Amino acid sequence: MKRNFLLVVLLSFGLFAKAQQKSYKISIIAFYNLENFYDTINDPHVNDEEFTPAGVRNYNNQIYLDKVEKLATVISKIGTDEKPESASPDGAAILGVAEIENENVLKDLVNNPLLKKRNYQIVHYDSKDARGVDVAMLYNPKYFQVIESKPLFVQLPGGTKDAYFTRDILWVKGKLDGEIIHIYVNHWPSRYGGEERSAPARNAAAMVCKNHIDSINAEDGEQKVVIMGDLNDDPISPSVAEVLKAKAKIKDVRKGGLFNPWGNMYKKGFGTLAYQDAWGLFDQIIISYPWLDTEQSGFYFYKQVIFNREFMTENKGRYKGYPMRTWDGITYRGGYSDHYPTYLVMLKKVSN
Repeated sequence: MKRNFLLVVLLSFGLFAKAQQKSYKISIIAFYNLENFYDTINDPHVNDEEFTPAGVRNYNNQIYLDKVEKLATVISKIGTDEKPESASPDGAAILGVAEIENENVLKDLVNNPLLKKRNYQIVHYDSKDARGVDVAMLYNPKYFQVIESKPLFVQLPGGTKDAYFTRDILWVKGKLDGEIIHIYVNHWPSRYGGEERSAPARNAAAMVCKNHIDSINAEDGEQKVVIMGDLNDDPISPSVAEVLKAKAKIKDVRKGGLFNPWGNMYKKGFGTLAYQDAWGLFDQIIISYPWLDTEQSGFYFYKQVIFNREFMTENKGRYKGYPMRTWDGITYRGGYSDHYPTYLVMLKKVSN
């Protein structure tokens, strides 16, 4: 009996020791629509008058600084409060953002005391969007290094939108822990003016991404690609399911294809924003086939998360249960954003 017990103990210890030998690096790749993140200064080149002290919103420095604090609070927590096997104390290594007016607001954000120690760097280009909002990318240089970047222009098809210009797509090539990846940060044309009328505009934005990905794959072989952003479409919309051909199931993804981790979540009723009591999942992060091999030496996809904590959720009024927004009409609500952020957890095996 004693010998059998000793054998069980030794076997158990051996299995435990073997398990302990396998550890992982964790990388958080996130996206967040920051909802009308303007400064208080009137820029004569864009339509931002309502976000000034003289505008209809009575937007002032106090509101702006509160907005910075609220956004920094959310960003500081993204990816840090998961279970140990999928959490990073430094939060997002890469964070795509949308609805930012300029680089100055991002500088204020990354220098907030809640984020300053991460030393986030900024990649941003001004676009010709009529509202004066752009996309950008923040990255922690401890984990990611930029090789090159550029804005990709989206030509709007005639008759799809009242405006002539939309947001550029930001392309960033860099190294994540030494591994080359390509990031596309998007904020596709809105549904304003009607979903059907504006759909070709979002299809055009999706095609810009697809064509650029095809070009880099043709030149360098199939790459690790991340398409992130507020797509103003759901995972089942034509822009995502037909133009990008992003699949909701890993088993359906082939070489050269894209995986959309949000497809099944959307079908189950999960979302990142709500309108007229219906949830949409516009804030997606889509990845290419090379991320899916769990036996590789580089980073691979582990899980997807909608960061929808209770403190970010409206607790009263007509928007109860929705993301707690910054504005209720033109009245300052003091919330965070009308979108929840999303993120992916990537793992990389490390031998002890």
